[in-house]
Amino acid sequence: MIMNKQEVQPNTVYAICGFNDIPSRRAMGFHLMIVGEDGKHRPWSIIVVRWGKKVLGYLNKCPHNDVNLDWERNEFLDPSAIRLMCGKHGSTFELGTGRCVDGPCKGRELTPVALTVLDGDICVIGVRLVEEDRAGES
Repeated sequence: MIMNKQEVQPNTVYAICGFNDIPSRRAMGFHLMIVGEDGKHRPWSIIVVRWGKKVLGYLNKCPHNDVNLDWERNEFLDPSAIRLMCGKHGSTFELGTGRCVDGPCKGRELTPVALTVLDGDICVIGVRLVEEDRAGES
């Protein structure tokens, strides 16, 4: 039997930051590179929200018109800091579900990103990231 070299490895995890690098009730953006099913590398911008001991992840893409949510770097939350907010058109999203509750995309949802916490690190799971060791990149 010949094995396919492009097997999916669902248990692969990628640490993206320390759990304590994101204060509770805050969100942080990460610009990563994902390996698509076709093997091509694509930008993958995500939002990680920490709420107490819970972490939530979403693609950094508003369902209204595919723009990033943050209007300034790592500014994702509404003025009350209880919902994610699109800085372009003011749509607001529930933290726990990603569902838009107000704005042009009301009723639509952010795309969830699977996260887990392992050994004090926040990790993405279920995707294949490009791993690079190039120092000095921003």
